[in-house]
Amino acid sequence: MVVGEISHQRNLIIIGGGPGGYSAAIRGAQLGLSVTLIEQKEIGGVCLNEGCIPSKVYTYVGLRRTEAEQLAMFGVDTIVNEIDLYKLMEYQTKVIGQLKTGVERLCQANKVEIIQGKASFIGKNKIGVENRLQFDIYEFDKIIIATGSKNILPDYVKSKENRILYPFELFQLKKLPEQLIIDGQDYIALEAASSFAALGSEVTLLIETNTGMPFDEDINKELLRIFKKRKIKVIAKKEILTIKENVNGISINLLTDQQKEVIVEGSYFVVPETRKPKLEELGILRLGMKLSLNGFIQINNYMETSISNVYAIGDVTEGPMLAWKAIKQGKAVVSSIVGEKPEVDLTIVPNCAHTVPPVASIGLTEHQALKLGLSIRVSKFPLASNGYSTITGKKDGFIKVISNNTNDLIEGIHMIGEGALEMSGSFLQLLEMSAKEEDIKFPNYTHPGFNEALLESVEGLLGQAIHLSPLKKEATIS
Repeated sequence: MVVGEISHQRNLIIIGGGPGGYSAAIRGAQLGLSVTLIEQKEIGGVCLNEGCIPSKVYTYVGLRRTEAEQLAMFGVDTIVNEIDLYKLMEYQTKVIGQLKTGVERLCQANKVEIIQGKASFIGKNKIGVENRLQFDIYEFDKIIIATGSKNILPDYVKSKENRILYPFELFQLKKLPEQLIIDGQDYIALEAASSFAALGSEVTLLIETNTGMPFDEDINKELLRIFKKRKIKVIAKKEILTIKENVNGISINLLTDQQKEVIVEGSYFVVPETRKPKLEELGILRLGMKLSLNGFIQINNYMETSISNVYAIGDVTEGPMLAWKAIKQGKAVVSSIVGEKPEVDLTIVPNCAHTVPPVASIGLTEHQALKLGLSIRVSKFPLASNGYSTITGKKDGFIKVISNNTNDLIEGIHMIGEGALEMSGSFLQLLEMSAKEEDIKFPNYTHPGFNEALLESVEGLLGQAIHLSPLKKEATIS
């Protein structure tokens, strides 16, 4: 290793080139800061190279294959052949490459300096960057830690064998698995189960009844109904007892929530998405930086750590380990550095899944609202009663609205079905702006369109949904 004798001076350094890191870098440059971005591996981080983007290629193809199978009812003669996974992976690689190149060019256009290497703290205003045999020292005015997180194995896995996969590894397989076992009920597990079943795999999904799926209770029930309809086998488990791997596949011995021992066999076993902050190699302990009991960096409202010139964003901080949080914090932290007073409010957050059909769950669930002691009205409008859903044949699902019975404020909007992801942004805006029932009923809605289901769901709060017969109106007051 060659140690640099000169200490290089920098204004703002960002460690980590994932969504949060590069968003902070570009926004910092836009605000007039001189920015240096240090990335150990590849720009885009886990999200672009391993997680969000690669997985959504598969969920999109799974959705389109399902749609292709429905074309016969429109008089379109089509034959859906087996998926060519090699071509799919070629396309996935192409998409990742295009997006990564785009981010790199945006950094260059904004005069963001990109340095490849592994960074570690030498002091409160000094880091070392190692790149193969080169080691350079940088002094800085401000620094942002955006190193993300890494996968860890669940306790029941003693060693990672060839047929035990982290979720991101599932989207790197070169052959479609005949039988796939997926453990988990978060959005990643649900997306994987949904998309691989659509692609032709025989899928078994293991869920834990004591923690439950992550959406409103009615959404969870509907998703499980659709999974059953699509021949996804769902097992409510209490405990995984043993895992045995052989040449042909893997065998899981588990205890169900009904205290029955069952054996599930498959080609591969996907463990739950469990992650922890990636901090070990940063050397922050020598700085005396404060961490939470769970090992996350403690920050204030402006993403500042216990050390005044050091900031942290994304997965290394408490809160959802999701790209949108890192991006939001990344933009806000540089605004704070230049003297602005940005706000990052994680009260109302998007909880979405690219399943088939997709899910968007925003705001309070019915259970959460009742637990808070709110008096609520609840209305659920089935997409089967929506004109455009009937035209497209996308009739699975519904929109559920939860309203405060005291002041008519919308407390939650939950949707499963076609258009859920696209409409989730509108749901978020309505809740952020403290919308009331009248705010949703007043505008003019495009006809025909999925958006009309939102209007009728709100109208249903008072039993006034036009396209539901009186016997089917599902508005309730609690």
